[in-house]
Amino acid sequence: MYLSRFLSLHALWVTVSSVMQHYPSVWGHYDVCKTQIYTEEGKVWDYMACQPEARDMIKYVKVTLDPPDITCGDPPETFCAMCMMPLGWTIPTHYLLWVSCLKAWQLGNPYMCNNECDASTQELAHPPELMFDLEGRHPSTFWQSTTWKDYPKPLHVNITLSWNKTIELTDNIVITFESARPDQMILEKSLDYGRTWQPYQYYATDCLDAFHMDPKSVKDLSQHTVLEIICTEEYSTGYMTNSKIIHFEIKDRFAFFAGPRLHNMASLYGQLDTTKKLRDFFTITDLRLRLLRPATGEIYVDEQHLARYFYAISDIRVYGRCKCNLHATSCKEENKKLFCECEHNTTGPDCGKCKKNYQGQPWSPGSYLPIPKGTANICIPSISSIGNPPKFDRIWPNISSLEVSKPNQENVCDNELLHCQNGGTCINNVRCQCPPAYTGILCEKLKCERDPGGCNQNSAQRAVSHGPLLLLTALLGVTGLFIF
Repeated sequence: MYLSRFLSLHALWVTVSSVMQHYPSVWGHYDVCKTQIYTEEGKVWDYMACQPEARDMIKYVKVTLDPPDITCGDPPETFCAMCMMPLGWTIPTHYLLWVSCLKAWQLGNPYMCNNECDASTQELAHPPELMFDLEGRHPSTFWQSTTWKDYPKPLHVNITLSWNKTIELTDNIVITFESARPDQMILEKSLDYGRTWQPYQYYATDCLDAFHMDPKSVKDLSQHTVLEIICTEEYSTGYMTNSKIIHFEIKDRFAFFAGPRLHNMASLYGQLDTTKKLRDFFTITDLRLRLLRPATGEIYVDEQHLARYFYAISDIRVYGRCKCNLHATSCKEENKKLFCECEHNTTGPDCGKCKKNYQGQPWSPGSYLPIPKGTANICIPSISSIGNPPKFDRIWPNISSLEVSKPNQENVCDNELLHCQNGGTCINNVRCQCPPAYTGILCEKLKCERDPGGCNQNSAQRAVSHGPLLLLTALLGVTGLFIF
């Protein structure tokens, strides 16, 4: 008895899994652009909004430094690093370093000035690409600037991250410093490939003094002020090992709409769909870190020890997805350039226009609403591309499923997915010519079904017109609840 119930449950699970592969998640993941459904008229395409998966975008980034010669090592120079004991250090393994650090802190001068940066020696070089390599080892790898040897001239560095593609951020931007975190920094964004820039967030040990702004944190914001540009002191103090990270909080801002644990993503998607400024806030083509003042740890700069002051970054993390205007589920790299693999008869790097011969109505982005499938807003054939209609009535798929009010699917039948069934023949991709016993868009119905007496045993086998969801419903009805 238990075995039969188990087998029934297994069959149900296989069916559910198969069905769910072809239907969008009820949580609104938007990972399917179209699926075939069954209607009274036959099998038709059902289009829906779709978007690529979020991913680590750093692997596609191009980095530019300004000034170009700001990286240390050419010529070689010595710098002083604050002695800190990482979590991976143990007294038996790193005894001498541990003792040196301890003595330095006891003497009130926790700097070790025996470090060298030399661009011509691999072990001593700190080029920009080391900001993006894999970490998790000791010692960590990092990019490093020259020291503040030209004080009092400001030590300004711009680090620009470019994707040459519109990106939608999905997680916090995380910057890990190898040096102490800077006393002053601005994170900026661009939406036009670096032509113009807007501040994202200010960082300072003293916001009022540095930027004439009152200090705030994201926790001080709300749904109504989520777009406010703030200055935070939260990430500019502290000199211990665990005080090296700077965040730009994406998820905390999402939480104002989706709840603390982001369980109500439908609410967030609704806000993104109806509030362009909100969606643009999380959209970028470039990021820029403006490092304005290195960490000093003191009120005054010690001019006798300028080799203490520099910037060093070991890791940058940016997670997001290609912006495809809800017209694609994948984004690929070709010739070091990202582009959307567009669906819905759209084209362009961001699926931002209709394909040739599919301009029957103005292009429009997809919509997250209604949850969970959204609205595809597909491009429909141009009137000129349809040509002169044949003498017979043109048969179109279920118009309501396509979210438009005019014929909008180029093929009613073809030799790939939309086969004419039961021996039918596809005529010019616009109708199926059915055998005498069959009818329907794809010849999927028996004509005898319309007869008063219905079909008898001598009739041909009934065409299957039930979709997978009806099959799932039937299985649920037969199987019922399993009690072990």
